[in-house]
Amino acid sequence: MAIIQSSDFDTASFLAQPGTGRSITNYHKKQVVFSQGDPADAVFYIQKGKLKVTVVSDRGKEAVAAILGPDEFVGEACMAGQSLRLVTVSAMTGAVVARIEKLEMVRLIQEQPGFSQMFMTHVLNRTIRVEADLHDQLFNSSERRLARLLLLLANYGNDGKPEPILAQISQETLAEMIGTTRSRVSFFMNRFRKLGFISYNGHIEVHRSLLNLVLHEQPHTNS
Repeated sequence: MAIIQSSDFDTASFLAQPGTGRSITNYHKKQVVFSQGDPADAVFYIQKGKLKVTVVSDRGKEAVAAILGPDEFVGEACMAGQSLRLVTVSAMTGAVVARIEKLEMVRLIQEQPGFSQMFMTHVLNRTIRVEADLHDQLFNSSERRLARLLLLLANYGNDGKPEPILAQISQETLAEMIGTTRSRVSFFMNRFRKLGFISYNGHIEVHRSLLNLVLHEQPHTNS
């Protein structure tokens, strides 16, 4: 998600510096940012790296809810009155994350129109993403859901140049995120590679041709 700047307030530079009610932390891979059940008293802004959002059911089953990257917020539900964290967030790669206390967030939203506009854009985009994920789960095949997820993880944008997926994302994690089995993900990944949709070179590289499967082609396999 791109940051929207105002002419008199540089949001990215502001969040890159610690200050009153703000701190910057470097996280190593697998380090927890916050855990399910922790007090919800701050919002986090990802400067570098990728974070994984997971939730554990009452029966102890863990599911991956989202993978987030630079210029995204997480933990923003505290602004709507959430008192305890409903998810766990941990680093998938080395990451740099700004922590903004709730009261500081309130001040920024009230006093800085540029920041307020950027944060509102984030909230709206997150809502759109959740709605699109729900539609994906209800109406698309697991093959097409995997294709869409890979495009999202590669930060596919309007320039048509997906970035390599640098984080080591297991097929089990991909399966959890699209609601299928690891064996199905393995089958689809091998198929995508043979068709030239993706390639492996120390990381997954997603090619523009994969977009055709999401936008135009009919699924070739059943969910």
